[in-house]
Amino acid sequence: MLAEPAQALTDLALGVVAVSLAVQLRRAPSITPHWRRVFWWFGAAALAGFVHHGVIVRSAEAAQVSWAVISSGVVIAVSFLLAATVVEVLGPGRSRAFWLLRSVGVVAYVVLAALGFAGVGTMLACEGLTMLSVLGLWAWAAYRDHPLGRPMLLAIAASIGASAAHLPAADVLQGVGLDPNSTYHLAQIVGIVLLFRAVTGFAGRGADGWARRVPAEAAGTP
Repeated sequence: MLAEPAQALTDLALGVVAVSLAVQLRRAPSITPHWRRVFWWFGAAALAGFVHHGVIVRSAEAAQVSWAVISSGVVIAVSFLLAATVVEVLGPGRSRAFWLLRSVGVVAYVVLAALGFAGVGTMLACEGLTMLSVLGLWAWAAYRDHPLGRPMLLAIAASIGASAAHLPAADVLQGVGLDPNSTYHLAQIVGIVLLFRAVTGFAGRGADGWARRVPAEAAGTP
């Protein structure tokens, strides 16, 4: 029997959806591979969450290790999300921009760890800085009429909105057997599906041309 049925099953649902969408992205070779890696890693983290909530939480020590593994999977997924964003918004070959933005969360974690605040919670909080970079790039892209800008902002907003499951007002959902974590998992399914629709609907359709057009406009080139 599952230790935490609702959390385990909703994590399983999230993982199955993410992996299924990753498989479907294999049929779209024009899309940057970073997007597929985003879905694979998010899916792997969610499936690991199923095992974590279903079995491993029975052991406090093992649960700490498994939660660290799951968190690492999320960190890798966010890294690929940033990489895909840099490619779509700034164009290919912008590895310097990627590493500059990626270092924000890493440096923040190193500083906090040195101050004695190391841990999984701190690591995930610092990843929020990376997500702010992603959000900022897409907000700028949407302002400049990037074809993927608004759909991406909608997907990101849905994922951020999933955090509302942890607000006190969300306790009413416990009456139907959904605790904050399981509600969060279900809400994340909406975000991951919107991300897939955005990527398959717009990625690769003039994004490179858009990235080249921006510096040309800045220089006054017709």
